[in-house]
Amino acid sequence: MATEEQQDPQQGDMEGVNCLAYDEAIMAQQDRIQQEIAVTNPLLSDRLPVSSLYKEYAEEDDIYREKIKHLLEKYTCIRKTRPDGNCFYRAFGFAHLEVLLEDSKELQKFKAVAAKSKDDLVAQGFTEFTIEDFHNTFMDLIEMVEKQASISDILTAFNDQSTSDYLVVYLRLLTSGYLQRENGFFEHFIEGGRTVKEFCQQEVEPMSKESDHIHIIALAQALNVSILVEYMDRGEGGSTNHHIFPEGSDPKVYLLYRPGHYDILYK
Repeated sequence: MATEEQQDPQQGDMEGVNCLAYDEAIMAQQDRIQQEIAVTNPLLSDRLPVSSLYKEYAEEDDIYREKIKHLLEKYTCIRKTRPDGNCFYRAFGFAHLEVLLEDSKELQKFKAVAAKSKDDLVAQGFTEFTIEDFHNTFMDLIEMVEKQASISDILTAFNDQSTSDYLVVYLRLLTSGYLQRENGFFEHFIEGGRTVKEFCQQEVEPMSKESDHIHIIALAQALNVSILVEYMDRGEGGSTNHHIFPEGSDPKVYLLYRPGHYDILYK
């Protein structure tokens, strides 16, 4: 006869089933949320007036509404990105190619850097056959710009999930590669006792991982592109704070950061 200390095997099995069902329910809920986001948010929107941001905040939300007012003094339009954890890379990729449509000299410089980047990654130990397709997509998008494709065509390409995600993967790999090449500098900024390589494997290379200062610094340096980020949060003061990567450079790409999310801004 079972004592009180002995667990009923059926009870243990039921607890396991309940835990599994709970985990599956959580995963199903997360999938539903992602599907809803995908249905209601394109990967990249058309240009919208910056004033459209007012709709996202309550009328009594004085902090954010004041900061939107400050943004309106400098920017006319915003292009929104889907909030899927990949927004920084998608926003940067599109914004920079859009700039290059109007600057053939910079386009050729950028194309040379982009073409060489795969060999640099392979020399670092990245496996060529695993990164080749992602690099090819990157180069295809650059060649679209070289052929003077319309903004509409480039936007269509970026809103194709496969094309857009392949670009994001490659930009993540470039970011990881630069962080690891400059390991001696970046190791001082990584918390939790992780190595730069571990940080890259956990926080940079996987899709849907959000980006912070360290990612932006690395990608800007890797591609020799200047980025200005306007930071809009609940901090004191009625204006956004901006930061230029790398410091002292002349930015052509403008991004808006709100906690956990990046969009594209236009002067």
